Amino acid sequence: MHSASEPVLLGDIGATNARLAVLSNGVLGTVKNFPVADFPYFTDVIRTFFNDCRSISEHAAVLAVAGPIKDGRCVLTNCSWSIDPDELRREFGFAWINLYNDFEAVALSLPHLTTTDLFQVGGGEPLPGAPMAVLGPGTGLGVACLARSPHAPVVIPSEGGHATMAGTSPREDAIIDFLRRRFGHVSAERMVSGSGLENLFRAVVALDGIDAQQRTAPEITSAGLDGTCRISRMVLELFCGMLGTVAGNTALMFGARGGVFIAGGIAPRMTDFIARSEFRSRFENKGRFRSYLQAVPTNIVTHPAATFIGLRTVAHCTPNAVVRPAGTRRQ
Repeated sequence: MHSASEPVLLGDIGATNARLAVLSNGVLGTVKNFPVADFPYFTDVIRTFFNDCRSISEHAAVLAVAGPIKDGRCVLTNCSWSIDPDELRREFGFAWINLYNDFEAVALSLPHLTTTDLFQVGGGEPLPGAPMAVLGPGTGLGVACLARSPHAPVVIPSEGGHATMAGTSPREDAIIDFLRRRFGHVSAERMVSGSGLENLFRAVVALDGIDAQQRTAPEITSAGLDGTCRISRMVLELFCGMLGTVAGNTALMFGARGGVFIAGGIAPRMTDFIARSEFRSRFENKGRFRSYLQAVPTNIVTHPAATFIGLRTVAHCTPNAVVRPAGTRRQ
């Protein structure tokens, strides 16, 4: 058991941004953001962070990483960085390092979030003790589940964002067919993520024969929300509907009657738009299981540091303090 008085470096490492903070005496310090594109290696980020605030000597590190963890290390899915605990220990002298999938960390935060940290979009009351699922479109699409057990929460990280995306209308079928010709396999992440917004924009322009310059995900979001671009608005509507479909699938697969939570970098910026969109109707539109899903609440996670709340719950624990399914390893 690691002493709560010893500082721990916490990190939320995505493909677009890496965020670091120090947890000391139970208090989380300032979260500092580092654009991934500005640093060739993750070690450069830690070195920069320490140069700025080296008044504290961190004894250990707990990092949430956007990718699968294999043999104790992670190669991020949507960028070239690799996170290797052995390398970090040699370089910075950490006594130990724990890696968690980024959405595993978000799942750990769910019991600690309050109504002020959430924006509810439909549904009833959560079933006490039932599994809670979280998914989040950002650079990619993360998916995880938190289930109860007599001793500790059971976290089920996944790569559910890479499951095959299914269309629910001829329009969506045409978009998927267009993207299949480009990517081969069309996963949910190819459409429900930041890069997914760009893929949807590209497909709509091509299928409708529109002469329009390609936009980035932030440009699509901004122009769609303020109504200055008809195509961007159309893309956001498609995005929200597909997000609802994926969220409903996730609820059914995990039996998430404790609620489905939408995290990531995109949804908190467009809560009202999502609430007015087809998101919730698509979430419930599962044929014979419509009534099952009507009772399941869906919430957008608006807390800006939910990942760090999750990491804080395990920062002073041994690696086995949180129950994980067989076959998942942490170092």
